[in-house]
Amino acid sequence: MSEDKLKLATREVTGKKIKSLRKDGLIPSVVYGGEKVPILTASPYNLTKKVLRNAGFHSPIDLDLAGKNQMAMVKNIDIDPVKRTIRNVEFQAISADEIVEATTPIVIIGFEISEAAKANLSTLQVVEEIAIKAKPADLPSQIELDATPLSSTEDRLTIADLALPKGVELADKELDPETTVLNVFDPAIEAAARAAELEAAQAETAEEAPAEEAAPAESENPESQSA
Repeated sequence: MSEDKLKLATREVTGKKIKSLRKDGLIPSVVYGGEKVPILTASPYNLTKKVLRNAGFHSPIDLDLAGKNQMAMVKNIDIDPVKRTIRNVEFQAISADEIVEATTPIVIIGFEISEAAKANLSTLQVVEEIAIKAKPADLPSQIELDATPLSSTEDRLTIADLALPKGVELADKELDPETTVLNVFDPAIEAAARAAELEAAQAETAEEAPAEEAAPAESENPESQSA
């Protein structure tokens, strides 16, 4: 059973008439289900937005589909590029015993007590999320990465350091386990390097600037001179 629940109503409105649904505060959606014919649905905007924010692409959702329970995952969310509002949602129906793929955020833990933190070093996370696969009940809301072993700028954390829960696997079997997820750097050294680069660029610009041309001398007009 999922912690996220959403009641969907079936709809017959399609095409340009969907605008009327949005004006009424509803989000049109579609539920896909393998061999089944896609079901056209709709749900209240605010409630749907809340559920989608909680579940994202990594947690199953319990749909109340015309009175019938159906577990699903978010397949796609169409966002208005200007208003940044949700225009349409696609759900993928799943079963409790089915292995599904999901995109899950990577969360760094423990850095504040690491030797690197005590040395006033900082981290740069280069991989924010990871594709995993598991049964719906085993899908985690996040994958943790323990940063407590970090101590110097020579250290880094990789895919191999991710703490995958029981029953969870990486979706991409060809993903290099040595792929960097988190780097360590010294912010003071980085700031000094940026300042040096800026100073060098300004000096180069000054050297390339053309010298001011001297004002041309006034030419004498022979005709204006007295004989």
